[in-house]
Amino acid sequence: MFDQLRSAGRQARLLDNVDHRPWPPPAGRWTLAETLEDVLFAHWPVSPAALRPLVRDDVEIETHDGSAWVGIVALRVTALRGRGLLPVPGFSSFLQLNVRTYVRGRDDKPGVWFLSLDASSRFAVEGARRRFGLPFFHARMSFDETGDWRDVECARIGERGRVFSGRYRPVGEEFVSAPGSLEEFLFERYCLYATGRTGLLHRAEIHLEPWSVRGAEAEIELATIAPLELSGSCVCHAAARQDLVVWPLEALD
Repeated sequence: MFDQLRSAGRQARLLDNVDHRPWPPPAGRWTLAETLEDVLFAHWPVSPAALRPLVRDDVEIETHDGSAWVGIVALRVTALRGRGLLPVPGFSSFLQLNVRTYVRGRDDKPGVWFLSLDASSRFAVEGARRRFGLPFFHARMSFDETGDWRDVECARIGERGRVFSGRYRPVGEEFVSAPGSLEEFLFERYCLYATGRTGLLHRAEIHLEPWSVRGAEAEIELATIAPLELSGSCVCHAAARQDLVVWPLEALD
């Protein structure tokens, strides 16, 4: 519990540093905070045409060096809490895996579009579906460490074949993304887009420090959790920890 309290303190101080943001943080108050730990990023280049049926027509699919990118991101969520509240033991920590791509809204803000999110906590799944309208699913998940290697398994409950299985280990030194690099394109995102419960396009602003990542060596056995085929080699990174805060969804109509 002490670690979660320290995480809550870091979350509360995040807005002390906003100079790195591509646009100012919202004037309103953030409402949700969480800490991400033991993060694996596995990214595949894909054709924008293959992604188009999976993303709303009123957002632009972003590309880097001519390719759109789909990421599978596996992590531990810790210290999840509402503003002004402390993390609740038994509810604030769980495993999560998301499948995402990168888009721009009509006002040209780059952000994340989640194709799916799976979590080991049914409470988290129901809360995120109601609050953010995100495509969250309950899954059986495990995260085990064997020496330097970290084994990740995810099987969506009720949808046979929606599975991720792989292992990874961080390599090299930590670094922050260089301007114009693929890493900056993939990681430095300060909002997410979603279809709200009314069917309109919504955006939620996010604030976090610049990602500090390492390269990662990975062996991906199954990635059928994604709604499109991911083939060929992937680009992998790992991060030890990231704190973030989230503002409420706002309709963009």
